[in-house]
Amino acid sequence: MAEFEAVVCGLGVMGSAALYHLARRGQRVLGIERYEPGHDRGSSHGATRIIRLGYFEHPSYVPLLRRAYALWRQLEQESGRRLLHRTGIVEIGPPEGNLVKGTLASAHAHALEHEILTAPELMRRFAGLDLPASFVGVFQPDGGWLASESSLHALVSLAQSAGAEIRSRERVRAVKPCAGGVRIDTVGGTIEARVAIVCAGPWTASLIPAFSASLRVTREVMAWFEIQEPMLFAVNQWPVFMLESRHGLHYGIPPEHGNAAAGFKIAKHHHRTEAVDPDDYDRAVSPDDEALIRVALANHVPGANGRLLAAQTCLYTVTPDGDFLIDRVPGSPQIIVASPCSGHGFKFAPAIGEILADLAMEGEARHDISRFRLRRFQ
Repeated sequence: MAEFEAVVCGLGVMGSAALYHLARRGQRVLGIERYEPGHDRGSSHGATRIIRLGYFEHPSYVPLLRRAYALWRQLEQESGRRLLHRTGIVEIGPPEGNLVKGTLASAHAHALEHEILTAPELMRRFAGLDLPASFVGVFQPDGGWLASESSLHALVSLAQSAGAEIRSRERVRAVKPCAGGVRIDTVGGTIEARVAIVCAGPWTASLIPAFSASLRVTREVMAWFEIQEPMLFAVNQWPVFMLESRHGLHYGIPPEHGNAAAGFKIAKHHHRTEAVDPDDYDRAVSPDDEALIRVALANHVPGANGRLLAAQTCLYTVTPDGDFLIDRVPGSPQIIVASPCSGHGFKFAPAIGEILADLAMEGEARHDISRFRLRRFQ
């Protein structure tokens, strides 16, 4: 007989969300984490993450986002923590660019509240912006940011309160099908379960080789800069933003709660594109890394272009088309793999956790995940 109904391998935000949903449904479930939940070697740290409803990547994400918003609010009530901070978001760039066109496609397809602002209108409303006259922005009032580590710890704590068991600092070596379920080999021994959910982020391909051709790990950098003109970025005055320019796609989050001393967070989406080894990559932030980020501040948000206060690396696990990967392992349906990442997954976590719990318990998800299946690469 299996020791557990389900074992979740990896407790980043996706694995923690799956653990939470399974535990609150009364399942005997174990979560295994090679470090500690909330560690800084994966993709779920960095203080804040953007959440947005109009989705430039594709309109089909919007229904899943609606569910995610509702579940984040539910998590806030259950945990007593404020996790989702609604500030609005403005997505800026040339009108023919992927960011603006994609955001408007989602907004129109789903009748989302939004405004289209010209560059002069943007610079009047959000003092501190410096934009080419040809740029436009799409403002959505429902955008904002999530407290990343706090969100993950809320999921873990609620899962434990519902009966989930957690083993930290225990590395999974292999996940294999066996008679009646699945066997998980770890540095501490062997565990049997009816089903395994692999949410190992950058280590997914090492556990499930069938997915190795579909996943590439890249090194990213987040940075916080000193604000030189604090009054320009006061709370309730500036939204989170995304900016497509000749320098690439950057995103920014003004100081949390208006605390200018915390600095202005900004990063380049897909900072670098070369693949790295998640067990052996450069975690130090170089002057070249800083330059790739600072150029967007210097050109378009000069009032926040002060000295570098802090910087961190993180990892993206990227599919060839940038969409998520959620599926069963071919030939081993008792093993479910989730890599809902490619650098834009955090905001979906509670909804992805719900999908994974559905797949583990019911065999099918209540949400349409056809876009995320492995077969699109075969």
